[in-house]
Amino acid sequence: MEKFKAIVVDDESSVCEAVKAILELEGIDVTSFTDSVAAAEDIKKNAYDLIISDLKMPKMTGLELYDAVKDAAPDSIFIIITAFGTIPSAVEAVKRGVYDYIPKPFTPDEVRAPLRRAMEKRKLEKENIVLRSQLETRYSFQSIIGNSPEIRETFRIMRHAASSESNVLVTGESGTGKELVARAIHSNSVRVRRKFVTVNCGAIPDGLIESELFGHVKGSFTGAIADKKGLVEEADKGTLFLDEIGELSPPLQVRLLRVLQEGEFTRIGDTQTQKVNVRVVAATNKDLKKAIADKLFREDLYYRLNVIPIELPPLRRRQEDVPLLVNHFIGKHRSKAPEKNITGIAKDAMQAVLNYHFPGNVRELENAIEYAIAFTAGPEIAKDDLPKYLLEDRRLSNEAQKLPIMPLKDAKSQFEKSLIIAALVESGGNISEAARLLNVHRQNLQQKIRLLGLDLASISPLR
Repeated sequence: MEKFKAIVVDDESSVCEAVKAILELEGIDVTSFTDSVAAAEDIKKNAYDLIISDLKMPKMTGLELYDAVKDAAPDSIFIIITAFGTIPSAVEAVKRGVYDYIPKPFTPDEVRAPLRRAMEKRKLEKENIVLRSQLETRYSFQSIIGNSPEIRETFRIMRHAASSESNVLVTGESGTGKELVARAIHSNSVRVRRKFVTVNCGAIPDGLIESELFGHVKGSFTGAIADKKGLVEEADKGTLFLDEIGELSPPLQVRLLRVLQEGEFTRIGDTQTQKVNVRVVAATNKDLKKAIADKLFREDLYYRLNVIPIELPPLRRRQEDVPLLVNHFIGKHRSKAPEKNITGIAKDAMQAVLNYHFPGNVRELENAIEYAIAFTAGPEIAKDDLPKYLLEDRRLSNEAQKLPIMPLKDAKSQFEKSLIIAALVESGGNISEAARLLNVHRQNLQQKIRLLGLDLASISPLR
């Protein structure tokens, strides 16, 4: 992290020099002023992490300086230096927003103690700013890569979803980025400063999910040794992301419906109803309409969730986005092998990626690129650096194009007949040997030969 910057203001130059010396020993860059008005003008033009000012000064007091610069330097931490007789004024200054005060005369330790507390506070603030910026960048709409018509339509719907408070249902195959969409909607909504709570409805055992979602009170069941807040309550005033919503059991669907309809819930074992304000984004790779027809999912819950539907297209339907995604993932993961100086991907390797159908969608593509980065010598990913299954898939696809299309039952029968004939040819018409090659009983093979109407006399053995 960059060095801290501080400004010291005191009409006594000896005090300025003493405080400056202590701060510089702590590794801080220090500017000092004996004129408080000039200091105020400087603070308005330059960013300081720390402002240390005497309370009693001509022209402008320390408190007047604080009032003059607090809007221009809202992130600066302000510390007052005060003589013993003016400590009540320093306490009043702290009540108004000044961080701390240093008594005068002071020892180096009396300066270091509040100084180090202030530095730690400022360090945490800077880290939080960086983290917030990273999160907002990561979960902005721009973090979802693509320029295909399908993904542009997804962006359009996401923007409307982010500007509303309505519930959202995100559907799509596994690996299409449903959670990324949910987080992007949350981070661009008015709830961005509140919690984004994730619940994987398919990953929590049936016996635990009710307690995880709604919480419980002490003694409500064996093992409930204390009150527990549920995830619905954790998400109050924020966003609750319910992944794999299609896995939620019918009884829990009823309880969730109450949250959506009435904005209330009850902890397990409690008699008190609690109010909650959550925005729900749900996701599934299941066909919920079929689940409704099969009586596995409540129709009323479906319509409560599906206010704004977002369907994520599989990667095979947005092939023009593949090169963009490949370059994005190279940029994301090449830092894991900095010595290789990876700059891109070879044309034949990119073509191999384009030829693959990616049943695992964007997640599978990212894994493939991360694999290639681990195996490439650099600086360019070659075709042979890609996972072998990805290259094999194209060969199998070419073979499949040679096959005539027919009903599966007929194809299985034809394959079985061809295999039996091949075994009989190999064995010179010896049924026992053919049965051994096929790993079936001799009687079973004889029955198959009769059913298929094979003429053993017409089968020529291999020469």
